[in-house]
Amino acid sequence: MGATTIAVMASGAANARLELESKLPLVVWNWSGGYIGGHVGGGYGRTSFSNHYGPSIYGGIVESPAFLAGGQIGYNWQNSNWVFGVELDASGVISEGTNTCLAHSGSVVSANCKAGPNLFATGTGRIGYAFGALGHTLAYLKGGVAWQNNRGDVVNNFEAGYVPQEKTHFDYGRLGSVIGLGIEQAITPAWSVNVEYDYLHFGGPSVATAPTVQLPPLAILPANTTSLSSNYHIAKVGLNYHFDADLKA
Repeated sequence: MGATTIAVMASGAANARLELESKLPLVVWNWSGGYIGGHVGGGYGRTSFSNHYGPSIYGGIVESPAFLAGGQIGYNWQNSNWVFGVELDASGVISEGTNTCLAHSGSVVSANCKAGPNLFATGTGRIGYAFGALGHTLAYLKGGVAWQNNRGDVVNNFEAGYVPQEKTHFDYGRLGSVIGLGIEQAITPAWSVNVEYDYLHFGGPSVATAPTVQLPPLAILPANTTSLSSNYHIAKVGLNYHFDADLKA
């Protein structure tokens, strides 16, 4: 009898606890507030060199794989399931590629073009929608301005043995644009992880090129300029720390 009484009392207490927990309101995650974090990623880019002599038989495009790492800081405002935000990020980049350029025919001494960015920075606005269990998942789109530092060389492929192989070097910063999309998942009240794809596009300056030789007929083609443009496809994985974590679920 004693054992039965204890079992009945334990069962009643468990049921009461379950009923109490079922009546407690479930607090939905709120994305509002500031955050700071870091990211790593990779992708590839294409830098195009215009050919002032004519269409390039090798395309005049330098492809460069890229690895990057950096940080971001931002702020979100949530209204119902919609989340609006702003974000600044900066990334150091390891990237370099090379290709033949400035060759409109086989009779012209072409050049070897090298290019690759070493720094990206972006300032974007974001719009997203929170969904899933208690709003812990955020899908978002972003867009805004971007900046890159791109550097490289334009080197003549061949010179006579007594003539130095002429080249020009460039190292410039340029404003452009960025669009992207991503998904972010809250893993604790203070931390979230995200996966993001970005497309960056930049126009470029005019870069000086060295004089070259055409044969036949023998002619010296004078120094000129080439115009650069570049675009990049980047995938990133990030980790964010959210301030005011005690106010979140």
